[in-house]
Amino acid sequence: MGDNVHIDVVGGGAIGLLFGGRLASAGAKVTVWTRSEEQAAKIRDEGIRLLASGGSEQLVPAGSMWIELAAAARETETDRQNSPFRVILLTVKQTDLNERLLFRLAELAAYGGQERTAIVCLQNGIGHMERIKSRLPSAALFTAVTTEGAKRLDARSVQHTGKGQLWLGKWNGNERNQDDTLENLQKMLVSLLESAGFTSFLSNDMENRIFNKLLINAVINPLTAMYDVTNGELPNHPLREALMRALHTETEQVLRAAGMTLTIDGWQLIIDVCKQTSGNVSSMLNDVRSGRATEIDAINGEIVRIADSNHLSAPLNKAITVLVQALYSKPDKRE
Repeated sequence: MGDNVHIDVVGGGAIGLLFGGRLASAGAKVTVWTRSEEQAAKIRDEGIRLLASGGSEQLVPAGSMWIELAAAARETETDRQNSPFRVILLTVKQTDLNERLLFRLAELAAYGGQERTAIVCLQNGIGHMERIKSRLPSAALFTAVTTEGAKRLDARSVQHTGKGQLWLGKWNGNERNQDDTLENLQKMLVSLLESAGFTSFLSNDMENRIFNKLLINAVINPLTAMYDVTNGELPNHPLREALMRALHTETEQVLRAAGMTLTIDGWQLIIDVCKQTSGNVSSMLNDVRSGRATEIDAINGEIVRIADSNHLSAPLNKAITVLVQALYSKPDKRE
């Protein structure tokens, strides 16, 4: 099945390396598009090094290119134009999804035509899908939510730190929702992800799943960044737990007003994620430690905006947004 589709993984961070490496290992044709020439050369020459949570190690050959060469590479990648669909797996953070990258995405999608391109978006937070659609109006847009844990060790190495699940579905703002070919494509994608070892499901309720993930991220990510602790350590102090509970209560109230439903207790969902990813350093904490801009505006900042639009207040989310923004004081370090 991997021979029927070419996967372009955009982003060489932890999730990009994990998914790119596992999909390539399962037989898919994979190209990892990175933001530096050096990382692309490292992956191309030495492969992706996958470290399982149990300690085993696997070296996976994979293609890799610098994202700035997206247009120039078109003539050397003609084999992709013969595929029924091309899939772009977008794994970069919201903070990296700027106009320059959107332009490069459009260049990638132009290989076989936007109408034959599917983009699967794995970003935290909300608000990015509309921006992607404005640049790629004819592409099939999918949203995906995953609870897989991963830590990038170096330019080509990633450790799988927590087994999770992935849900995938068509984005509600996509006019092509009734296209039968998309039904077949998303089934193929889930099958391919399953063959790569990811527990994956199709969902017709992705908006709600995104809200559920936003609830989890809005509590765990900023507080681990503020307290400088792993996910598992976060609830293991009464004062931290009290702030977690208060932030959860406020955030859940706002998201329920926006239409979110929960099939299980929201607080228990957050605690379960902390346990399942106990050794994880959240992406927001990792950004703070590395002096990079965080995704706080796309997560807790969005909670504040949703609250305002529903005539609610979200003072804790507003305060935490400002506090985490204050933690970022260094220039953005680009690899």
